[in-house]
Amino acid sequence: MNRQRMDKKKRIPELLAPAGNMEKLITAIHYGADAVYLGGNKYSLRARAGNFDDQTIAEAVEYCHCRDVKLYVTVNIFAHNRDLTDLDEYLVSLEQAGVDALIVADPGIIHRCREVIPAMDIHLSTQANVTNKASAAFWAEQGVSRLNLARELGLGEIREIREETGIGLEIFVHGALCISYSGRCMLSNYFTGRDANKGDCAHPCRYSYKLVEEKRPGQYFPVEEDERGTYIFNSRDLCLIDRLPELIHAGANALKIEGRMKSMGYVGAIVRVYRAALDEIAQQLATGDTLDNIKLPPSYRQEINKIGTRGQTENFFDTPPSATDMLYDIMRVEQPYAPVGIVRSEQPLLLEARNVLETGDQIEYLGRDLEPVVCKVVSMQTQQGEPTARANPGNRVVVETDPQIENPELYSIFRKRLG
Repeated sequence: MNRQRMDKKKRIPELLAPAGNMEKLITAIHYGADAVYLGGNKYSLRARAGNFDDQTIAEAVEYCHCRDVKLYVTVNIFAHNRDLTDLDEYLVSLEQAGVDALIVADPGIIHRCREVIPAMDIHLSTQANVTNKASAAFWAEQGVSRLNLARELGLGEIREIREETGIGLEIFVHGALCISYSGRCMLSNYFTGRDANKGDCAHPCRYSYKLVEEKRPGQYFPVEEDERGTYIFNSRDLCLIDRLPELIHAGANALKIEGRMKSMGYVGAIVRVYRAALDEIAQQLATGDTLDNIKLPPSYRQEINKIGTRGQTENFFDTPPSATDMLYDIMRVEQPYAPVGIVRSEQPLLLEARNVLETGDQIEYLGRDLEPVVCKVVSMQTQQGEPTARANPGNRVVVETDPQIENPELYSIFRKRLG
C-alpha cells in the first residue's frame, strides 16, 4: 500500500459503540466497533444500565484487547463532596484493569485523575458542553486528550474547533437526544427525585404533557396535539449517517453511538450500518476518490429506518432544529423490525430467541454486508432434538432455513418484520 493510500486509510475515524452489559459489548465488537464505552457501578451517568463491577470490567478489558478494541469507562457524574470518598481507589482500580481511557465531565474528577493516575488518557464528556475553540484550548491545557463535543454544534463550528486545536475530537452521530443542553438536565430531579447529573435520569422529556392554568383546573389549553396530550420535549433521535464524509473531512477522530440503555439488537444493528458505511468510504478513498465527492447510497438510510426508535434528525448539523425535529404526538415511532434470535452455535444453526419465532416466519440474517440475507424458517428443534413450531424469548432452538445461511457467525442477529 502506497503512502497516499495509507494516509487516507488513517483518516477513517474510530467507531465508538455503547456497551450497557457484556452481551452488548460482545455484539458491538462483533459488528465492527473499534472501541466501546461502558459504566462501572459508580460514577456513571447511566446508573440503571447493566453496568460492570471491578471483575467484569477486567474481563471486558481482556475481551476487547484480545480483539484489538479499546475500552473506555465513564466516570462522568457531576460529583458532590460525598462522591469523592472512594474516588481515588476506584480510579486506581480502573488503571490496574487496563482501561484505555476515562470519560469525565467534572473538573474535580479530572483533577483527581491527574493526581492519582496521571498516565491515564482522559476523554472529556459531552456533559462538559464544549461549544467553542477557547473551551477546547482550555481543556487541552488540563491534560485532556479527547473532547466529545456538545451536540449543539453545527458542522462549521466543528471545523473551526478542529482548525484551532490538535486535540482529539469525538462526535455523536447516532442516538437519543436530550432537550436540556448536552444532557445537563434538572427535570428528572424536580419531578421524581432522580438526578440525571448523577446518572439516574427518569427521562421526563419522553412523558406526555398537557397545559393547565392553575386557577382553571380541568381546562386543557391547546398545547396538545391530540386527546393524549403532547410529548413537547420529545426529540427525534440523532442520525448523521448521510453526513459521515463531511465529518471525516472536518477532522473527527471518533464517531460515537449513544445507547447503553438500548437493547442488544439495537446496538448490533446500528453498529453494523455505521461500520459498513465507514468501510465503504475507506474503500472509495483507496480508489482515489475524495471526501468532497463521496455520497453514501440511500441503502444506508433505508437500513437505519428498519432499526429506529423515535425517527431521525440531524439536529444542529446544518441549522438549529425546528418543530419538525420533534415527536409531539407519540413517544416513539412504530418499530418495523425486531430482533428474533442471536446465533449461539453455527453448525447446526442454534438460535437463542429474543422474540417469538415460529416455523414459517420470514427472517433476516444480519451479516457483515449491509444487505441482510432473507430466509424462511423451515423447521425447528429443541436442544434435546424434539420438533417444535414455536420458540419463546429465551428458548434455544436448532433452526433450518431456506435458503440455508452460509457460514453464520456467532453473535450475529436474526430479525423479522413486525405485524
